[in-house]
Amino acid sequence: MIKRTLYFGNPAYLSVRLSQLEIRLPEVEKNTTLSSNFKESSVKRIPIEDIGVVVLDNRQITITQGALGALLDNNVAIISCDEQRMPSGLMLPLAGNTTQSERFRHQIEASLPLKKQLWQQTIQAKIINQSAVLYSQRGMECGNMEAWAKQVKSGDTDNLEGRAAAFYWQNLFGNIKGFHRDRDGVAPNNLLNYGYAILRAVVARSLVGSGLLPTLGIHHHNRYNAYCLADDIMEPYRPYVDRLVAEIVGSGANITELTPELKSKLLSIPILDVVINGRRSPLMIGVGMTTASLYRCYSGEIRKIAYPIME
Repeated sequence: MIKRTLYFGNPAYLSVRLSQLEIRLPEVEKNTTLSSNFKESSVKRIPIEDIGVVVLDNRQITITQGALGALLDNNVAIISCDEQRMPSGLMLPLAGNTTQSERFRHQIEASLPLKKQLWQQTIQAKIINQSAVLYSQRGMECGNMEAWAKQVKSGDTDNLEGRAAAFYWQNLFGNIKGFHRDRDGVAPNNLLNYGYAILRAVVARSLVGSGLLPTLGIHHHNRYNAYCLADDIMEPYRPYVDRLVAEIVGSGANITELTPELKSKLLSIPILDVVINGRRSPLMIGVGMTTASLYRCYSGEIRKIAYPIME
């Protein structure tokens, strides 16, 4: 079942009651002119088992420890935003699978050749999907990118990921003056940053659900990064965010500021359609298939990760 993504951009009181997330509005609760019946009717309750991601995007949100615990017990990814209303923190459960220690052991003991092969598959899928984005958004037949995908070696020792990225960004948003892919660069980098943060949370949540440590990557090894594996596995999914952002840019929307309307569109990322092994599903479900297949690679059951191939 596809889990819901909840976004809170206004002040709110969040608590838990009877396994439901209870949402109360401060302006209603503090208003002494309103009747108790009206106040109670304004309360919203959502079953916690239906929630996958929660985005807290206001400095005046109060959430109880009970609510945090219930959300984490149900493997909900909780994203906190900073003063600029950009995602700045991610909270995940410490354990999300009944065979946790066994799965950790398989992941930790994975050989270097296996990790290099998995990274090869990851970059091949990413480049293929980037090529599909250029075709759908720019009408470009990218034989060079298709050739690069086939030439990726174990561990991507020739850095074809970097070569493909340079070509990709130059052509996807090359018509925007001053654009280059940089976290602090000109728009639509702001949209890409926000979209990737949502995607990262979805992937990290799924890794925990599959009994894996998001910290131990197959390629990324930054000692200060708690989500190296999430950053690895999300690579072939990034083009889905890129395509959505390109469609927003193409619509003529003002992208200089992340408005609630733009955020609403980006929060649809978990329900975007993906196709894995010929089966269509929402992205959040697809990510679950990917992380489940990754564990099976670690355990020696299979040798190939199930990644989406963009149509």
